[in-house]
Amino acid sequence: MTDASEPLEGTPLIAPSSVSHALYEPVVDACRTVFDPEIPVNIYDLGLIYTVEISDENDVKIIMTLTAPGCPVAGDMPGWIVDAVSPVPGVKSVDVELTWEPPWGMDMMSDEARLELGFM
Repeated sequence: MTDASEPLEGTPLIAPSSVSHALYEPVVDACRTVFDPEIPVNIYDLGLIYTVEISDENDVKIIMTLTAPGCPVAGDMPGWIVDAVSPVPGVKSVDVELTWEPPWGMDMMSDEARLELGFM
């Protein structure tokens, strides 16, 4: 018997993004305007944005994490993302969901973020 809360074998840990949607790049660009106040790199390049899902009706759902569960801006950062993405022309609504699975790791950072932080 299996535990129903465990992901099925082959199920991705991070849901796929709507990369082919016309609003995907503008939404990502808006996410790049939000910075973790303790780290001088935007949250997208830090790897905190796991999924950008955009419906046919242009509703945007962003699944994200934080560098640590005790992050002092945990209650604020989702609102910062809503404020950054909502004005993107064509976006109907924005919903931000925090997740802790999978946990964030430094390997999730982009090469640009690694370079900025001196890890390359």
